[in-house]
Amino acid sequence: MWPFVRLSLFEIRAERGGYMKYTESLKKNYQFRYVYQKGRSIANRHLVMYVVKNGKQENKLGISVSKKVGKSVVRSRVTRLIKESYRLSEEQLKLGFDIVIIARANAKDATYQEIFQSLRHLLRKHGLLLKTTKTESEKNREETAGC
Repeated sequence: MWPFVRLSLFEIRAERGGYMKYTESLKKNYQFRYVYQKGRSIANRHLVMYVVKNGKQENKLGISVSKKVGKSVVRSRVTRLIKESYRLSEEQLKLGFDIVIIARANAKDATYQEIFQSLRHLLRKHGLLLKTTKTESEKNREETAGC
């Protein structure tokens, strides 16, 4: 009857490029606990990252920002910065891993660039990056520095 195709909210947002393409979220407590117990952790100044293989053709991402970081507005900001940094790096990642990223207390004062660099550093240390090509933000930074 209807000449329109009915799309789910997920499909609409995915068309706009708002969601991650190759990654689902870790949501349940037991999923986080599994990654903490079985995964390997590496940390830097702003973030701690746990990684464990999941045997699937997709990654699963969990982000944890405790009350030590700050009040809800600050925690939400840090979460958004981490998600966006991950989203921009997602196409260069190997598939088949569960990843938990924990924000440390001094992440609340960090800029987007610092969070992005911290995340890339941890992904590189875990060996999750496929290639060492430069991201768009790194290319833009070099172009503006050259001017």
